[in-house]
Amino acid sequence: MITTKKALEIILNQTEDLGIEEIDFKKSLGRILKEDIAADRDFPPFDRASMDGIAINYSAFEKGIRAFKIEGIQAAGSPQLTLKDSKNCIEVMTGAMAPKNSDTVIPYEQVEIKNGIAIVSIDEFKAYKNVHKKGLDRKQNDILIKKNIVISAAEIGVLATVGKTEVKVAKRPKIMVISTGDELVEVNQKPAVFQIRRSNVHTLISVLERLKIKADTIHITDNKPLLKQRIAKILSDYDVLLFSGAVSKGKFDFLPEVLDELGVEKLFHKVKQRPGKPFWFGKKENKTIFAFPGNPVSTFVSCLRYFYPWYQKSIGINYEITDFAVLAEDFTFKSDLTYFLQVKLENINGTLFANPIAGHGSGDLANLVDNDAFIELAQGKNLFKKGEVFPLIKYR
Repeated sequence: MITTKKALEIILNQTEDLGIEEIDFKKSLGRILKEDIAADRDFPPFDRASMDGIAINYSAFEKGIRAFKIEGIQAAGSPQLTLKDSKNCIEVMTGAMAPKNSDTVIPYEQVEIKNGIAIVSIDEFKAYKNVHKKGLDRKQNDILIKKNIVISAAEIGVLATVGKTEVKVAKRPKIMVISTGDELVEVNQKPAVFQIRRSNVHTLISVLERLKIKADTIHITDNKPLLKQRIAKILSDYDVLLFSGAVSKGKFDFLPEVLDELGVEKLFHKVKQRPGKPFWFGKKENKTIFAFPGNPVSTFVSCLRYFYPWYQKSIGINYEITDFAVLAEDFTFKSDLTYFLQVKLENINGTLFANPIAGHGSGDLANLVDNDAFIELAQGKNLFKKGEVFPLIKYR
C-alpha cells in the first residue's frame, strides 16, 4: 500500500500527450488553447473616439475658443473625415475614427448645440482626452493570448476580434466509464430490496463534463468471462477507462485479475487513504486505467484527486492544489491514513473556513449534498486542530 503522494506521483508520470485538433472558435469555450494568439493589427487599429461628442483640435480650446462650428458627423464604421479648420469641430460617435487634425473629444454632456454651433460649457479640459490612440492597448504581432490556458468568454472575444475562426485546442481523451456489480439497476428501474440504482457512473460523467469531456458508459455484471470480453473490446476503442467497483477483496471483485490477464500493467493497488483505499491504477501501452472503489464517496473523491491532475498535465496544464481552507473546529481521525474530510465552506471576512460534516462513511452519498468540498488531512497524526490550514478539493 502506497501513500497518496506516491500514488499521485506515479499517475503524473503516466500522462499522455493527447494531441491537438482545430475547431470552430465558437465551440472552444472551456477547451485548452494550444497555440499563441497574436494581434493581426494594432489595438485599437485607429485613433478611436471613446465617447459621443465633438472632436476638436485642442490648440483651439487652449486659445480660449468655446464655440465651434460643426463641419460634419463622424459615424462609427465610416471612413475618416478631416477637420478642415482647427477652430471648428466634427461631431463624433463612440467607436468612430477620430477625424484627421483632431486630438480631443468633448462629450455631449458638456456641449450645447445651437444652429450648427457647438458651445462648450466648461473652461478646463485635458488634451487628448476621450481619444483611444492607435496601438495603445497592443501592437500588431503582440501575443494577446498565450497557449495552455482554459478558453473563457474573454478569450472568445479576442479570437473573434483577430479573425481566428479556427483555433487549435488540446484533444480530449476518449473515455469509457464502467460500473460493475449484480446489485446495480438502471436509474429508471425500481430496485429490489437487495439492489441499488446505478449512480456512480452518473457522478463520474458529471465530473468529466466539468472538464468539457463527453464520456460513454457501460455496465458489466459480476461475470468474469463477460467482464474480460467486454474490457478487451473497450481497451481497443478507448484512451481512458474509469471503473467504479470490483477492486476490493470480495469474491466477485474480478477486475484486478481480469486486467492482469488482458496485459494491463498494475502500477499500484491500494492507497493509504480514506475513503478510497482499494484504488487500482494501471497502464497498457497508451491506455490508462483508473479503477476506483465502488462506494460512491470513494469514487467521487478519487476521481477529483487523481484523474483531474492526470488530465490537466496531459493537456499541458501544470497541476497543483491552490485552494486552502481553515479548519473551523477540532477533528480527530485515528487511522494512519490520509483522510479526505467532507466540509461545508464558509467565507468570513475573506477567510475560507471548513466546517466538518463527516457523514457515515464512504457509502453515504447523500452527505455530499450537505457539503462543498474535501479537505486533505495528511497521515501521520490523529488530531487536527481548529485554525490549522489544509489543502482543499472543491466540487462546487
